[in-house]
Amino acid sequence: MRVLFSVALSWLLAGCSLLKPLPKEMSLDQRLSVFPTTGLPLAGPVTVWWDEHQIPFIEADRDDDAAFTLGMVHAHLRLGQMAIYRRIAAGRIAEMGGPLAADIDHGLRIIDFGKAAAETEASLSPEARRWIERFVAGINLYQERLEVLPYEYAALGLDREPWTVRDVLTFGRLSGTDVTWLVWFRLLPLRHRADWPTLWRRLVEAGSRSVPSFEASGGSEVLGGLLESVSRSGSNSIAIAPKHTTTGGALIASDPHLGLNLPNTWILAGLKSPSYHVVGMMVPGLPLFAIGRNPDIAWGGTNMRAAASDLVDLSAVPERLISERRETIRVRGWRDREITVRQTPWGPIISDAPQLADLGLPPLALRWTGHLPSDEISAMLAASRARSFAQFREAFATFSLPGQNMIYADAHGNIGEIMAVRLPARERATPEDITTSPETSDTDWSRILASTELPYSYNPEKGFLASANNRPTTAGDVRIGYFFSPGYRAQRMAEIVGQRDRLGAEDARDLQRDVKLGASLALRDAFLRHLSRAGLGPDNPDLPADQRAAVELMASWDGRYEQTSRGAVAFEVFRAEFTEAFYRQRLGDDDWQAFTGAGEVKMLLIEDLDAADAATVARLLRESLATAATRIDDFPTWGDMHRLKLRHPLAFLPLIGQRFEFADDPAGGSSETLMKTAHPMTSERHRVTYGSNARHISDMTDIDKNDFVLLGGQDGWLNSTTFLDQVPLWREGRYVTLPLRPETVRQRSVRRMDLSR
Repeated sequence: MRVLFSVALSWLLAGCSLLKPLPKEMSLDQRLSVFPTTGLPLAGPVTVWWDEHQIPFIEADRDDDAAFTLGMVHAHLRLGQMAIYRRIAAGRIAEMGGPLAADIDHGLRIIDFGKAAAETEASLSPEARRWIERFVAGINLYQERLEVLPYEYAALGLDREPWTVRDVLTFGRLSGTDVTWLVWFRLLPLRHRADWPTLWRRLVEAGSRSVPSFEASGGSEVLGGLLESVSRSGSNSIAIAPKHTTTGGALIASDPHLGLNLPNTWILAGLKSPSYHVVGMMVPGLPLFAIGRNPDIAWGGTNMRAAASDLVDLSAVPERLISERRETIRVRGWRDREITVRQTPWGPIISDAPQLADLGLPPLALRWTGHLPSDEISAMLAASRARSFAQFREAFATFSLPGQNMIYADAHGNIGEIMAVRLPARERATPEDITTSPETSDTDWSRILASTELPYSYNPEKGFLASANNRPTTAGDVRIGYFFSPGYRAQRMAEIVGQRDRLGAEDARDLQRDVKLGASLALRDAFLRHLSRAGLGPDNPDLPADQRAAVELMASWDGRYEQTSRGAVAFEVFRAEFTEAFYRQRLGDDDWQAFTGAGEVKMLLIEDLDAADAATVARLLRESLATAATRIDDFPTWGDMHRLKLRHPLAFLPLIGQRFEFADDPAGGSSETLMKTAHPMTSERHRVTYGSNARHISDMTDIDKNDFVLLGGQDGWLNSTTFLDQVPLWREGRYVTLPLRPETVRQRSVRRMDLSR
């Protein structure tokens, strides 16, 4: 979300709204004192139990009242964040950020996250419709009654706009952004190259050969950076059967990977009503438990990287098939902008987006399952009520996006995995290009497969299921995705399970903080092999001392990205220098970054090194080693180079942004370690861009053993005592327990709140 705030300082400073002091520190009692408790549209009694971290557990005699209270809770904790998300989803960033954000809005209006909202709303089941309506009513009542609005309202010029069901559905679509678009934005600039077909095929084949999680049991930078920060871009999830656990029951552990912003992307909550008895993680503004536990089952998920979109080349399409609509982008502190959005039977013409204007593209339509009606909220509500794997699997019949590998465990010791998605029934063959023709797209989209038609796994013989955005399965005859995450994290989870006879909750905590990466060791070994061949090994007496030290550090490194590691520094500095030099020579100054940023380059680099001219490789190794050796000593440890900076989005403003920075600490991990702390390939000090921002572990032998933690805190109110209180827990591998037994909830709560009419 940094794009939103860094582009328009002068407009955001209008009226000096950002120059006023930040809110004073507020205690838990002070924060809860503003929560409405009387005069509420409730049909019966409701009690909210709050723990010391401001995590609520709602007890209600009626589902309607539970949903209403849940809406108030979301608004209480994250109203400012929700207001921003809502405007991003609607393409209304310029209303907050001024004229330089209008181009981003233009791109978002073309994507049109709300396109299917009306149809989806009309198709909701009566139960789901009522749940969302009551949730929205709770948000609106809280916003209306709040005397002092969150800091973001004044800073960004936000009004008290009532929420609607369609707002919720539209934001749900934003959360379901297809991560394949982010790869496309990086690759489209390469289409002018004569060797594009070769590059395309290599990247797709590399992205498709990720190790599978199971064998089936049955059937442009600116806009891209914004979408990546609010979409579900990664995650780990593992379910372990009783034969591999210390408790004799199933164990499940999940940690989603998203942008590391403050407030956190998640809130923690629990509730008990006639239909629901659940604790877990929720996205502010969405009335569902994305990761959680009920008395019988627990679930987690990872992004499938599903093939949910096409780029359709419209070069041969007649003008009569293209329609237009005019839209007004309202701009803070400036005149409004009128734009034209072109629409076709294959979707909006995405190549009209200003972010793609300079690429010389043919007219390209974006065909996306998110433009078709589907019902993710009903699906997740049904999943949170499920009592068996069959019910859990059936719950996702209406679920489309974002495509998720849903991991399951239950109190009877069963584990499972399903693909929660709707996909065009494409052939598995590698496509010839990043674009497709209207005719081919029509054929591929003539049949849409639902989750219940796709392969799944239930109680596999190996005794565990691990998913980390890798290919879910090789079974089936349709194309599931193009750019899966490499299998490194899934392989590492399997390795850890194999190394230990039985695992308990403490072992799951260790797994979630593991920082070893075998792929880096494989590339390190390739570097050492080629360095030795080039006479640049540590046994060469003529090698300068600093270069010998660099090679020795790499050679002795164990592949662990610990905060204190020197070897990780040596490897990453040399990798960045050599990868740039190698691919800059091959692809040119303008294109090397697009190629190396679009896929898993470590394995491709090993292949290319072995096939390259030895003399050229030796020269590049010599130059890169000489440069790297001068930079390694700039960073005594990996944590000195690799920084975990926690910021509110307003921190990206020039001049005053430091007021919104709350941490700058050393971090362990890397882009594909289990404790994911993703970073650019660089030899410089850098900030973690996204990664593990929350964790969950449930021991299925006890309904109270559900551990969660957020990187940040539960509250979105700046300077609240629960704004950052979970950061030490996250860093130290500690968790907050969210019990399900009402008596345990009551014992552990620090504040009882009774709501009434």
